[in-house]
Amino acid sequence: MTNKSGSRHVDNDHPDPMDPSLMASLKNWGKPIDDNGTQPMAKEVTLDCGWGRLVFGQTFAEPRTVAEIIRREKKDQRDIALYVREPNLILANAPQELFLDPSLTYRLDFRHYQTRSDQPEGVRIRLYSASDKQLHIDRLYKIHNMVPAYDGFYSKLDELKEHCLLVAEDTSTGELIGAVHGVDHKLAINDPDNGCSLWALVADPQAQIPMVGEWLTRALIEKFIADGRDFMDLSVMHDNTRAIKLYDRLGFQQVPVYCIKKKNSINERWFVGQDPEENLNIYARIITMEARRRGIGVEILDAEGGFFKLNLGGRSITCRESLSELTSAIAMSRCDDKAVTRRVLEHEGLRVPEQITSDDADAVESFINLHHKVVVKPARGEQGRGIKVGLTQLPEVQEAIKEAADYSDKVLLEECVDGEDLRIIVIDYKVVAAAVRRPPHVVGNGKDSVATLVENLSHRRAAATHGESTIPVDVETARCVRQSGYSLDDIPASGTRIKVRSTANLHTGGTIHDVTNQLHPVLIAAAKRAARALHIPVVGLDFLVPDVGGPDYVIIEANERPGLANHEPQPTVERFIDLLFPHTKSVSNEQEN
Repeated sequence: MTNKSGSRHVDNDHPDPMDPSLMASLKNWGKPIDDNGTQPMAKEVTLDCGWGRLVFGQTFAEPRTVAEIIRREKKDQRDIALYVREPNLILANAPQELFLDPSLTYRLDFRHYQTRSDQPEGVRIRLYSASDKQLHIDRLYKIHNMVPAYDGFYSKLDELKEHCLLVAEDTSTGELIGAVHGVDHKLAINDPDNGCSLWALVADPQAQIPMVGEWLTRALIEKFIADGRDFMDLSVMHDNTRAIKLYDRLGFQQVPVYCIKKKNSINERWFVGQDPEENLNIYARIITMEARRRGIGVEILDAEGGFFKLNLGGRSITCRESLSELTSAIAMSRCDDKAVTRRVLEHEGLRVPEQITSDDADAVESFINLHHKVVVKPARGEQGRGIKVGLTQLPEVQEAIKEAADYSDKVLLEECVDGEDLRIIVIDYKVVAAAVRRPPHVVGNGKDSVATLVENLSHRRAAATHGESTIPVDVETARCVRQSGYSLDDIPASGTRIKVRSTANLHTGGTIHDVTNQLHPVLIAAAKRAARALHIPVVGLDFLVPDVGGPDYVIIEANERPGLANHEPQPTVERFIDLLFPHTKSVSNEQEN
C-alpha cells in the first residue's frame, strides 16, 4: 500500500466512515465461511510482494505467530502485517523489535466509485510486461525512498495471479513514469469480504504529465471492479497530505485498521520520533540524517543558511550543505568565478567552450557573428540566475548582458554548444553520481493556456522538491515560449509539447534523470581530472555532451556546493560522510570510480 495521510472527506454521496454495514464487515474479518459450503478463508497467509511480505493478520489466530513472522524479516526487505486483530498483543511479544506503523488505512466501496469521462493526456496505463525492465520500476521506488522488489520478482508475475502491476508510460518518450501494485485478496486468502488492496503507488516527480498517480489508481480500481471485487483498501502515512487528498477525492474513507512493522533502518523515521533538523533545507537535512545514523553528533548553527557542525570523537567539521571545511578558500574561489574555472580546466587540457567577457561591444558582436548562437551568464552566481541560453540576435544579447550584470560585475559570453546538460558529482576525486538535467516543458490539453500549464507544472515541481524547484513566469519564459511559436495566452492543442525555459537548472523547473551507469569512461576520467585541477574534494561539474555514453564533451561550470539530494538513489550523501569521517565508512561503501 502507499504511504498516505490526511483529512477525512465526507459528502452525501458516500457512507459515513462508521456506517453499520462497513463496521459489520470489519468485525467479520478472519471468520471462516463454511455454513453454506463455501471454502473457508486460508490460514496464516504471508504473500511475497517483492519488496517484502504482506502478512494477512486476520488469517492468524495467535498474536505471537504474527510477531515471530515480522521479526524474521529479511535484510533490505520491508514486511507489513495488516488487518491485525490485536496489535497491542503482537507488540507485547517483541516490544524492542516491532512498532505500530503511523499510517492510516482507507477503503473504497466500489458501489460508490465514480468514473471519469475523459482520458489521460500523454500517458498510457497498461499491465507490466515481460519486455519492461525491472530497473525502470526500481528507479521510481528509489526516488521515493521505497524498497524496490528483489531481482527477478517481476519475471514471476504471470504466475502470481493474486498480484497486479500496472505501469504508466509517457506516450511521447516511451519512458515509464509511474507504477501501482495491487493485490487480489480473494485469490490470496479466499477473502470472505471479497476485497483487494493497493500498494506502492509511485509517480515520477519529474514527469511533465499531470495526474499520473490518479490515473494509475483509477485503472487499478477499474481492473478489480471488472474482476468482481467489492472494495479496495490502502495504507497511507499520516503526513502524506497530497496522497490523502487524492484518496478523499476518489471516495476512499478511513477505517480502523492497523499495521505492524519491524524496526529497521528503512522504517527508522517512524519510530525514532520527530526529525530534529526539520528546519534545515533538504540539501542540509539529508546530510545530517546520515551523520546521525552513523552516531555522529550534529549541531545546527544556522538552519536558514544551511550551516551545521558534525562532531565525532576529537574531530569536528563545519559544513554548509555539501560545502565543508575540507574545501579550501582557493578551491572555492576557482569555482565561484566561471572565467577562472574555464582557464584552470583549459590549462589542464580539458575541453571547454570558447568564452569572452562582455565589456567590449565590438568583440561581443564579432563573437555572435562567429558562433551564431551564444550563452550569456554572470561570471559569479548560482541556481541559474541571470543565464540566457541560445541567443542569436545582438539586441537580445545586449538585454541579457544588462540583466546578468545585476548578479555579477563581470558578464561572460560563451559559445552555445548543443547537447545534453550533464551534472557529474565527484567526491574524494571519485565519480559518485551523474544525471542529465533537462529544461521544463508543458504538454497542451486543448483547454488551458500556456501560462496556466506553466503554473500547474510549477506547483507540481515545488511539491516534488520541497519547494526547491519552481518555474517563474517572466520575460525568459515568455521568450522560450515564443521560440516554440506560442504566447503565454495561447491554448495549445492536446499533446503539444512546449519548452518553457532554456536552462535545465533545477531551481527554475529543470528535471534530473540519473545516468550514472551509462557514463563513457572518457567522461569519468575528465570529471576526476577537473576536480583535481581545481583541488576540490566535493564538486558538481556541468558538462554538455551529445551522448552520455560517448566520449565527446565540454565542461562549462563547476559547483562547489552541489545539491546531493538531487542525485538519490546514488550514494552521494554516504560518500560525503565517508570523506568527512572515513573511520565510519563500512567496507561495502567502497566504489570503483
